[in-house]
Amino acid sequence: DEVGHYTSRIGRAVSTDGVSFELHPEPVLYPERDECIEREWYGGCEDPRVTELEDGSFAMYYTMFNRNNPVGSPVNATLGVATSTDLASWTKHGPIFADDETIHDWHKAAGVVQTVRDGRLVAAKIDGRYWMYWGEASVRLATSTDLLHWTPIRDATGALVEVIAPREGHFDSRLTEVGPNPVLTEDGIVLIYNGKNDPTTGDPAIRPGAYAAGQALFDMNEPERVLGRLETPFLKPELAFETTGQYEAGTVFTEGLVLHRGEWFLYYGMADSYVGVAAAPSSQRSAP
Repeated sequence: DEVGHYTSRIGRAVSTDGVSFELHPEPVLYPERDECIEREWYGGCEDPRVTELEDGSFAMYYTMFNRNNPVGSPVNATLGVATSTDLASWTKHGPIFADDETIHDWHKAAGVVQTVRDGRLVAAKIDGRYWMYWGEASVRLATSTDLLHWTPIRDATGALVEVIAPREGHFDSRLTEVGPNPVLTEDGIVLIYNGKNDPTTGDPAIRPGAYAAGQALFDMNEPERVLGRLETPFLKPELAFETTGQYEAGTVFTEGLVLHRGEWFLYYGMADSYVGVAAAPSSQRSAP
């Protein structure tokens, strides 16, 4: 089968150390005969990012994918949201941009800005609103008051604001796609994102078509304003599991970031075949 020609389901695994996991046999989110079936079958539920709320409940943002519909159709690939109190049972709430009829193009990958509270990451409010970085071809912004219904940020002409976009000659020359939920720190909002290398206009040091991970820093008071951006990836395909597999060009595709016992754990896809983890000690300073 070709890459992506499966039906995706989201599963659950549990760990006490962040490295070794016990895999639960049944999926927790998948296409069902419900109000979302037109958007999820067949294609599935994939690419989840989970954020915790201060009350201990959770919101999951995932791609609702129906490959039977043509690209550009409003039911081809869209961002959906589901909620849970225990990470096991989830309630679907449908597309996050359901109130905006102008967004019909393929869109995916969403990360809600988080901050550190009592040693854990929770969704953060800035100026009374939740903020989300989203998008695949380029990274855009949206805001919400309830984490279920989101309003895209637009400029004075009504166009969607792009906060970062592909750069010629760089590892992210083909596309820039949101990775795990960004983190609000004293220095600003740190966004880890995935860049795809263009075969003709990209970085010759990265394999053509490969994905690698970059970082951007945004102003905490103006989340659309870029303060800095890495010129080279901080994580790229190097190991055998990252350079060979279902995605032959090689992939380091980041999606999960966890703060656990004073250490960061970054979870990422390895050539669309395995899940890997990279760890670093925390020197994170949360925003006041």
